[in-house]
Amino acid sequence: MRLLLMSDTHLPKRAKALPAPLLDEVARADVVVHAGDWVDVATLDLLLERSAQLVGVYGNNDGPPLRARLPEVARVELDGVRLGVVHETGPSAGREKRCAERFPDLDVLVFGHSHIPWDSVAPGGLRLLNPGSPTDRRRQPHHTYMTARIADGALADVTLRRLPPPTGRH
Repeated sequence: MRLLLMSDTHLPKRAKALPAPLLDEVARADVVVHAGDWVDVATLDLLLERSAQLVGVYGNNDGPPLRARLPEVARVELDGVRLGVVHETGPSAGREKRCAERFPDLDVLVFGHSHIPWDSVAPGGLRLLNPGSPTDRRRQPHHTYMTARIADGALADVTLRRLPPPTGRH
């Protein structure tokens, strides 16, 4: 099972559209995960239309229309892997311990908010993943997203992917 992980798309504030290479990945993924800060409903509708399965949450920049359609926290079991999604996890200091205590029922937690890629393992084995942002790199050197696989009931091949700068910037 192929996973595509993204967050903090902030459309159309930071870019006018999702980058083409990312949309190509959407078509190849079995599950697309978005960890919030969509900003526009059109991005949600696009991913619902183009993805086989979408797991998403709202973020702090998402208004009432997105909050009406998305949860604050999402949980799904994918071929034996208990995956959760949330936008904010708080400061990086103490993140692993805090998330392990908050989400003891998960194997993997995908989060966003910081736009900073993150891949770590909390006490007890919870894998924490932040794919960064494909459209708003902030102080990061690249626009990013992640891909991964689930095989034999385990997460595998987690890869941070770089994108060229988006076109159509304001």
